[in-house]
Amino acid sequence: MHSSNGRSGVGGGGPESTAGQSGGYGPPPAEKPGSVRYDDPWYDALASGWGEPSEAGGPVPVVPPARQEHEQRAAVDVYLEVQRSAAFREVRSRYRRFVVPAVAGFFAWYVGYVVTATTAPGLMGRPVAGAVNVAMLAGLGQFLTTFLLTWAYVRHARLRRDRAALELRWDTQELTRGVRGGAS
Repeated sequence: MHSSNGRSGVGGGGPESTAGQSGGYGPPPAEKPGSVRYDDPWYDALASGWGEPSEAGGPVPVVPPARQEHEQRAAVDVYLEVQRSAAFREVRSRYRRFVVPAVAGFFAWYVGYVVTATTAPGLMGRPVAGAVNVAMLAGLGQFLTTFLLTWAYVRHARLRRDRAALELRWDTQELTRGVRGGAS
């Protein structure tokens, strides 16, 4: 049996059985009471980026908690500032002015189709051309309106929102980069 760190876990384990064994890994490091050694076979998986050696072989530097909390608070302030800006409100307003009527219209069209199909089967079964009836045309119309609505949404986003949203994103990244002291 092998643990995720590649060391064998067969033949017992635990601190008492590995304390006197070096297992080819050199002398055991000095331990604090209650600490887990890196070569402990019961320590299966390291959290990503914590305690793993870097490519150069040394330990991965960890950001001090106080600095990390300060950066997180500062980044939150940046995002709140952007959210309160007029440009952000304008992008959200343009989005809502398109999406709310589009969703309401499409939902009404869909519910109308379903209600008509269940309450007026004679109307939906009326032939239009050969074997094609009103229900088939309305069902195909559902697909057509889905594609048309998707096209209209993409066009609206490209013409009315994408540039402003990209500028907001750029400004936000610049502000957070400034908060973190130029590190990205």
